Amino acid sequence: MTDFAALVQRAGPEEAPDALIRPVARQGLEAFLASLGPAARVAAAAAGFEAREDETVWLPGEPGAPWSLALGLGERAGPGRWSLAAAALALPEGRYRVEGPLPEATLHGWLLAQHRFARYRAPENPRGRRRLLVEIDPARALAEAEAVARVRDLVDTPANDMGPAELEAEVRALAERHGARVESVVGEACADAFPAVHAVGRASTRRPRVLRLDWGLPDRPRLALVGKGICFDSGGLNIKPTAGMALMKKDMGGAAHALALAGLVMALGLRCRLTLVIAAADNMIAGNAMRPGDVIRTRAGLSVEVGNTDAEGRLLLADALALAAEGEPALLLDFATLTGAARIALGPDLPALFTADEALAADFAGAAARAEDPLWRLPLHRPYERLFASDIADVANVGEGPMAGAIIAALFLARFVPAGIPHAHLDLYAWNGTPRPGRPRGGAAQGLFAALALIEARFP
Repeated sequence: MTDFAALVQRAGPEEAPDALIRPVARQGLEAFLASLGPAARVAAAAAGFEAREDETVWLPGEPGAPWSLALGLGERAGPGRWSLAAAALALPEGRYRVEGPLPEATLHGWLLAQHRFARYRAPENPRGRRRLLVEIDPARALAEAEAVARVRDLVDTPANDMGPAELEAEVRALAERHGARVESVVGEACADAFPAVHAVGRASTRRPRVLRLDWGLPDRPRLALVGKGICFDSGGLNIKPTAGMALMKKDMGGAAHALALAGLVMALGLRCRLTLVIAAADNMIAGNAMRPGDVIRTRAGLSVEVGNTDAEGRLLLADALALAAEGEPALLLDFATLTGAARIALGPDLPALFTADEALAADFAGAAARAEDPLWRLPLHRPYERLFASDIADVANVGEGPMAGAIIAALFLARFVPAGIPHAHLDLYAWNGTPRPGRPRGGAAQGLFAALALIEARFP
């Protein structure tokens, strides 16, 4: 894990930096240019600096004064969550300070731009440490950066080193750090307690498991977080094509998000009683693999006809949600890399939010806006329940055709959450395919801070 604490230093205004970072909004460009000395104006003009988002240009100081880095903000009025990432990437080793107000969330881009997943090779073009001098307490920003790094590192780790047992080790390490309790049900023991998890994972040589972490005082309202932990998804007997299998190490991205969010809840000492549930398994092929047409039981007692073994994540979540709901939480959130249909509808950046609770939907939208962490609500259209009806079981795990795939999956999950429990489901991609400042290609945290802002508002 990156030593984020070494990248930011709390310091008074009297401590001089090596250079100043000067954020510039498009609407303030003329005034900014007019404030510069002759040499700096020439440098800005020569570079064609227009204050576009993430645009940077070095500006010479007047004789005897240090250089500074102008940083474009685009249409923003001030620095946002990712604004300092471009500056961190443009600067050499040294100590820097931002000119003007510095919101705490703005540290996020600075920190994450300097994080690399380097488990298997040395970082390319290693550079010295770039440290930001700040007058605010960076503790929360450091915790948030660590949470994002945790999501990225877990998702980026290939399946040969990130199986169900390794995921359990991550949960136990987090629990030990925060004084939480962990229980696990592993392998054949899942057959009775979590039959759907067992059905999905039994074909793998790596035993499936359900992990439960509990933290907090018993007199506080309960928050339940649930994550899908498919450590590798071959598709099962409905095997995926080569292209569809290429990124399936990231199919435990929902578990990574739930785990990272649980870590933030504990690190920030939020006033709730936390229950984290992660169902972890591989979806593989063997003589005992789950078959299309099989009918399996679930922890909630509902029977499910398996129409497609590649729709396995919702089966894992059915048992995990049932367990989480038994504690009658005041809020239940689940995270899953569940459907390609959500990506077709919303693209890679926007998690799909599903909830039947209008107040929860409104609160989530407000939280996402405050946190600069966008998501988009899709409808839980109840009439579509007819599309995954079964003639021989209580329900099927897929619809009859290709339409409304994300909605059908969300409606399926809703069957396993009792009425009256506020529940939201996030169908996310957990991957960044197009590098941007602070966000390299690879695992990505999505909806994490929207969910955190929601939790903080609901558990004051």
